Amino acid sequence: MRRIAVMTSGGDASGMNAAVRAIVRTGIYHGIEIIGFRKGYEGIIDNEHLVLNARSVSGIIDRGGTILETARSERFMTEEGQKKAFSVLRKHKIDGLIVIGGDGSFRGARVIDRMGISTVGVPATIDNDIAGTDYSIGFDTAINTVIDALSKIRDTATSHERVFCVEVMGRLSGEIALYAGLAGGADYILIPEIEYEMEHVLGEICEQISRDFEVGKKHFILVIAEGAGTAQGMASAITNRTHREVRISILGHLQRGGSPTALDRILASRFGAEAVEALMRGERDSLVGIQGKEIVLTSFEYTFTHEHEINKKLVELARVLSI
Repeated sequence: MRRIAVMTSGGDASGMNAAVRAIVRTGIYHGIEIIGFRKGYEGIIDNEHLVLNARSVSGIIDRGGTILETARSERFMTEEGQKKAFSVLRKHKIDGLIVIGGDGSFRGARVIDRMGISTVGVPATIDNDIAGTDYSIGFDTAINTVIDALSKIRDTATSHERVFCVEVMGRLSGEIALYAGLAGGADYILIPEIEYEMEHVLGEICEQISRDFEVGKKHFILVIAEGAGTAQGMASAITNRTHREVRISILGHLQRGGSPTALDRILASRFGAEAVEALMRGERDSLVGIQGKEIVLTSFEYTFTHEHEINKKLVELARVLSI
């Protein structure tokens, strides 16, 4: 293993830079040259590359986003684009490719692996929805961002005795809503993994709002993952039922940015180092992850055929603590 390429792909996540840093420094430690490709698979097709060294990654561990930039590539979805990307990697005599990203990025990595270049994935997505790892890079930073926002929203909600519907990212995954809602003291949480009947849930929420304000509580905060509905729709329904003013806050891309937390920096450093060492051992067609306290490798096949399961005990805990 003489030369490894690294790229970031899909949606950005805080901690990607820490992973790139770990990959570069681990590679240098073992005498391996690291080539970075900009803008994901799109950059490979266009041969946008640079040699990464210790100076290239100095001072980036605390930076959000990714110095390699990221993009989604329609061209790589075609056979022609895949062949072009592979030929560029071969031209640079790449022995192994490390892909930092999510599910879609790893499906692209498997294509390259099957064409003949060993690939290893590093999970980085704020949705935390990758099977084979308990946590993905960027998730902890995202939930801490949401927790901070909830704290500020509670201040203004209490001052005006208001109900707030806060919408967070998670089209298919409710991890951000669940963890941030639980840690941020939300009064009700809606996630896509738990199916619900609108009339029943609306009745529960409105009953709880009435009960809370009757006993002197001065705020009510509903956290909803985008895949479980919209803040606007839920706010309108609550207003129609209770005749109480409901404000909405859609946090959006705020959740992707910011300096990574200590946990994300350490996780990214461990993932990045292990990705290099896995390629050195001859591993391929797999992703690095964490299960419990241990760093593990999981095949792409397992990741693509299984779902990252929501922690049902946390779901129940959130319900218990919301009284």
